[in-house]
Amino acid sequence: MEADELLALVAGGDQKAFEELYGLVSGPVFGLVRRVVRDPAQSEEVAQEVLLELWRSAARFDPARGSALSWILTLAHRRAVDRVRSARAAGEREQREARRAHHPAFDQVTEEVEAGLEREWVRRCLDRLTDLQRQSVTLAYYDGYTYREVAERLSLPLGTVKTRMRDGLTQLRKCLGGVA
Repeated sequence: MEADELLALVAGGDQKAFEELYGLVSGPVFGLVRRVVRDPAQSEEVAQEVLLELWRSAARFDPARGSALSWILTLAHRRAVDRVRSARAAGEREQREARRAHHPAFDQVTEEVEAGLEREWVRRCLDRLTDLQRQSVTLAYYDGYTYREVAERLSLPLGTVKTRMRDGLTQLRKCLGGVA
């Protein structure tokens, strides 16, 4: 029997006809849904929904408007597109909700003011160091050079740079005592 004849029998509640129709159209329905939905598990679920819908709504099929297979595949395509749209909308809703729920853990203005004050305090403390201490500390901690590279840049022995760094950091620690 062809899909059109089987669908007419299914509309009358014939379960045997539905089994035969199921065997005939389940492959094409799954293939179409799989191309639209892409996810295999979701595709199986949507295909099952389509075939269940086919059982429930077989009486709505109008042979004057086309073949049973085209009607069934149209149902499948619509259901697959609905699933994709629903998943996309759910994802967008979750993203909106996450953005709405995100509250910074701090007051940004206060944080920026405090950071500015701390920078100024460090600047003042750096100004109290000798030129060699300030240059050594700045090259190492702000510019990221190693002690050996600082020594090369300043044309000084490594031991001298290490001593100046230690003395400079000690003075900075004392000056910044309230910051840590």
